[in-house]
Amino acid sequence: MTESVDRLFVHCRQLVTLTDGDPTGPRRGDAMRRLGVIDDGAVAVREGRIVAVGTTAEIRAAYDAPEELDLDGFVVLPGFVDCHTHPVFAATREREFHMRCAGADYMAIAAAGGGILSSMRAVRAASLAQLTERTERHLWRFLEHGITTVEAKGGYGLSLVDEQKSMQALEQAGAGVPLLLRRTFLGAHEFPPEYRDDRDEYVRIVCDEMIPSLAPLADYCDVFAEPGVFTREQSERVLRAARAAGLRLRVHADEIQPMGGTEMAVALGADSVDHLGQISDAGIAALAGSDTVGVLLPGTIFFLGKSGYAPARRMIEAGCAVALATDFNPGSSHTQSMTMIHTIACTQMHMSVEECVVASTINPAFSLQLDHEVGTLHPGKRCDLAVLDIASVDAIGYAFGGNPVVMTVKDGLPVVANVADHNPDWFADGAVLDEEWEGGEE
Repeated sequence: MTESVDRLFVHCRQLVTLTDGDPTGPRRGDAMRRLGVIDDGAVAVREGRIVAVGTTAEIRAAYDAPEELDLDGFVVLPGFVDCHTHPVFAATREREFHMRCAGADYMAIAAAGGGILSSMRAVRAASLAQLTERTERHLWRFLEHGITTVEAKGGYGLSLVDEQKSMQALEQAGAGVPLLLRRTFLGAHEFPPEYRDDRDEYVRIVCDEMIPSLAPLADYCDVFAEPGVFTREQSERVLRAARAAGLRLRVHADEIQPMGGTEMAVALGADSVDHLGQISDAGIAALAGSDTVGVLLPGTIFFLGKSGYAPARRMIEAGCAVALATDFNPGSSHTQSMTMIHTIACTQMHMSVEECVVASTINPAFSLQLDHEVGTLHPGKRCDLAVLDIASVDAIGYAFGGNPVVMTVKDGLPVVANVADHNPDWFADGAVLDEEWEGGEE
């Protein structure tokens, strides 16, 4: 007797399951090199959840479904988890990109009206409807790149009213896109011009006014802990206020100069500490002995044309739980391509294919407290899949410059098809939302 399910995905050239490790928790060291690849793989799905994975022959012998999707020739992975993004912005900053490429430094760009404060002015000028529409477009683009779970930050309003507008735009945009979304309040992203000469007063406003008002619209609070931005003492004040308001913690730290931000994040029990281009040996040791995930953002260093990539090899060998993310934002990493991040991680940080896959699936899921839901293809988890048109899993990192994702599956339903002529049965009209999906879940 076969068991009835809703849908089968069959004949995957390679199905990357990550089921040869625990279904939850971060993966470290040697565990980051095991992917659980099944040739001619298949997935059985019921009510959006994975029932079983195996070879196509095994799954067809045990399950029957009214619908099969033939993924012959494609490599199928768990949907990517992007755990550090800034998609709530109203305008791009290409002018300063070209200034930087021509040799302008940060001060010259700021004097010309660029930098985070440029994004602040655009967000403050935008209406809620305009900001929502733009954010929704950004969220759809994540899906086009096989990203099915996203952590999304505000942080370009830098006032109570404009950070509220940003978080409302994120909430409304997320309701229209089939992503698993986690929202982060980032009022402590920079100091707005009106408080440049009274920074402690702005920290007070963040702690006493913004956090209490905006905590219901967020899951996390983040802070840019860096010399010249928020000091360690100011950062701790923000993070402690956020935790008291029921928010979980994430931290930008040790990007430009070491300031003990990693050690602070670990001591406060943050779920992640991000950037880490200048993490110290003490920071690596603290991270390795904790459940805080080190989120590496190589796209930022690449886009800014700098050296100083995070020491991924030393961190992995020390036992740190390492994740990768796009850091999608208008100023320092304008990409939503996780596969491009893989290439940079391989070439510049010397990470292996296997480590890149783990660092963009189960480890970032753990950093978002979502490892019980996504990040591997263990039975019981959401059936989120990224379907890639590559020869094998070994081509991850090797193939770059385009978008190899031909289809994205969310909760067992195909929601985006980038190249419909691969299989006309997937969609009738190319990249469209599956008609069975009826609304956002987050």
